[in-house]
Amino acid sequence: MKRIINFDDIFEQMKVIKAKDFSVEIGPLEESSLSQLLADYQKHRIILLVDENTHDCCLEYLLTTFTELENAEIVLLPVGEENKVMEVCFQVWQAFTEYGFSRQDLVINIGGGVVTDMGGFIASIFKRGMKFVNIPTTLLGMVDAAIGGKTGIDMDNFKNQLGTFNHPERIYIDPKLLSTLPAEEIFNGYAEMLKHALIQDKELWSKIKTIHSEDELTQEDVIYASVKIKTNIIEIDPKEGGLRKILNFGHTIGHALESYFLDKTPISHGHAVALGMCAEAFISWKQNRINKDEFLEIEKTIIASFPMISLDANDVEKVIQFMYQDKKNESGKILCSLLNGIGNCDFNIEITEKESGDALFHLSLLAGRAN
Repeated sequence: MKRIINFDDIFEQMKVIKAKDFSVEIGPLEESSLSQLLADYQKHRIILLVDENTHDCCLEYLLTTFTELENAEIVLLPVGEENKVMEVCFQVWQAFTEYGFSRQDLVINIGGGVVTDMGGFIASIFKRGMKFVNIPTTLLGMVDAAIGGKTGIDMDNFKNQLGTFNHPERIYIDPKLLSTLPAEEIFNGYAEMLKHALIQDKELWSKIKTIHSEDELTQEDVIYASVKIKTNIIEIDPKEGGLRKILNFGHTIGHALESYFLDKTPISHGHAVALGMCAEAFISWKQNRINKDEFLEIEKTIIASFPMISLDANDVEKVIQFMYQDKKNESGKILCSLLNGIGNCDFNIEITEKESGDALFHLSLLAGRAN
């Protein structure tokens, strides 16, 4: 007979972060509250939303570990950011309708940032909102994408142009799910961990800036420290009215680069954010918000793990046009989150096209040095 875990007991067995609108449990799924949650839905339908990767690598483990999932419906999403679009959502909603799902049923998103972003959006919209749970399977998903209640899809190559604020019921982070990932995927998550440290935790920055091992990055205590920074900020500002905007450090330029390369040779979200942090740290230095030594320390750390890119004048102009579509902008001005020393960050800082262009050309200079 399967043991049902009392949620109150989880606090002694798991690393648990309990926020106002959601909770995050970090540790083995078998020791989490997932069995109890599934038992609560025994009279309803459960939908497992997976992509091709998690279908092949994670689904069997979940189905054999949790007997409550034996009758779950499985909905398969195509892999890749290029598929995080409305057309795919419509296909899933049509499937939900054909299966006869109701708003009382539960969606479980199992995958990386694309799956949790898109799955949360799909659940939030269908019949004005279904409950959903996130089980991130990438480091980037665990420390960033699956947490915070932002759901979204892309439109016309613009990142997350359509979306909602809607928190999952719970988020389950089991580091052993990372064992199937290639090193590149682990370092995508590292970019977001570096961001969390740079914007709010100088001590964590000192601890993780020299990490170059996947094993070190996937330790529970390192993941917990990064998740805790994000959840603390979200508790203060759940809908990005102010402080939460610092979580976008590296993303104004990073998202623009990711969007620009989407229909060329796509770069991963983590790689784009790393490039964006390098560029925005450059602007922070030029605006005298950080000193040169701090900037060079950040640059050295990012270069050690992420390749730089070459951009010509035409590329730079187009990337800047993508920056004008950033959701944080106001009154036609590009607004950015910039560092105010390592471990501190300011938001709603206007940056000019010249500053942006100089930062992007600096990335090209770094790429040239590497070659």
